[in-house]
Amino acid sequence: MNYLDEYYNNHDEEGRLLSHHGQVEYLTTMRYIKECLEGISNPIIVEVGAGTGRYSVALAKQGLRVTAVELIEHNLEVLRSKLNGTEPINAIKGNALDLSVFGNDIFDLTMLLGPMYHLFTREDKLKALSEAVRVTKPGGYILVAYCMNEPTVIQYCFGADNLQRVIDDNLLTSDWHCISEPKQVFELVRVEDIESYNAEFPIKRMKLVATDGATNYMRQKIDEMDDHTFKKWLDYHFAICERQDLIGASHHTLDILRKE
Repeated sequence: MNYLDEYYNNHDEEGRLLSHHGQVEYLTTMRYIKECLEGISNPIIVEVGAGTGRYSVALAKQGLRVTAVELIEHNLEVLRSKLNGTEPINAIKGNALDLSVFGNDIFDLTMLLGPMYHLFTREDKLKALSEAVRVTKPGGYILVAYCMNEPTVIQYCFGADNLQRVIDDNLLTSDWHCISEPKQVFELVRVEDIESYNAEFPIKRMKLVATDGATNYMRQKIDEMDDHTFKKWLDYHFAICERQDLIGASHHTLDILRKE
């Protein structure tokens, strides 16, 4: 069993996205998915790295045509368990690095909402993005999610008193960029890293969004909020999530790209 299989076989990803703090990321992402689909009649959608189907299944239950591609068998089983057979969704096992099962210029919306979390070399990240761009129609959208560097330095290294262990394990560069390996499961980037990936392809950034913003810094407080206060938190979050001066401090970001 590899590190990724082990993590998702034992991690309650579904529960995370259903918690108050997890809903912020989910609702923000869905908000921008809807924005990208405005004006597109009968869109064709693919989610690469669909996980347990939190997004793919929700979109399919709205009647949208979705192909869900997922590498981890456990996640595929959970995804399929949510379906009653009437949804226009095709769930298949596959890898973000090889979408050869699809031709060129097929999808109106291509989503990579997880793969970039778990690709540890620039070569692999560029391959995943290349495949996503290839299968997207000209003028179509590509949504790419990333885990950001600074929240881990702030919360994990300093906040959780792991700094010395991280230093001893040589997991920080001299300019405080986290060094990840597969056993750490997650790969962490900065805005300039993302921009360097995009520069390799015929794509235009439409927006770069902080999908959870400050939420995970005060996770317990967010989860304890009553519905009224949580609604106000969402109002505040949506008002600031496109502010570029705050992007690097968000745990998760969503890069909204359009294929030229």
